[in-house]
Amino acid sequence: MDPSEVEFLAEKEVVKIIPNFSLDKIYLIGGDLGPFNPGLPVDVPVWLALNLKQRQKCRIVPPEWMDVEKLEEIRELERKEDTFTPVPSPYYMELTKLLLNHASDNIPKADEIRTLVKDIWDTRIAKLRLSADSFISQQEAHAKLDNLTLMEINTTRSFLLDTLNCMYKLRSNLQPGSSGGKSQDHQ
Repeated sequence: MDPSEVEFLAEKEVVKIIPNFSLDKIYLIGGDLGPFNPGLPVDVPVWLALNLKQRQKCRIVPPEWMDVEKLEEIRELERKEDTFTPVPSPYYMELTKLLLNHASDNIPKADEIRTLVKDIWDTRIAKLRLSADSFISQQEAHAKLDNLTLMEINTTRSFLLDTLNCMYKLRSNLQPGSSGGKSQDHQ
């Protein structure tokens, strides 16, 4: 899965909008949306919220977690803990990027929020790299990936898979009965 596919999944997350138009309930394969009445909040997927925002048909209400104080708490907790702490949304990074790129005028303190989310991301990726290094150096056979998001896993996936494949090949060459260090790779 590449980052664009993860972003596609993030666009299915629900956000609240304040429409400035009237429309009866619409029936889509993914579920019913609406009705839309001016000034009354309604929950819609991010993809629709961004589309309506681009056409100046609504104002997007930022998710509850997209608040400076809450993000500062999350950042501090992430820095204190050795393990990965729960994140406010499984798509926190993608949602922040999408909403701040397309609706920053609807989000108070958008620049501070962008910086805080980047700090959280950097802290988590640094932890992930340290965990991967420890995992590899201790020659572990499995790892527990609690509280990681798809995008975070996706960031280190290729490196980790390549490393594990190399470790496997090295181990299989060191096994008794191997043919004198010759490669056992029959691909």
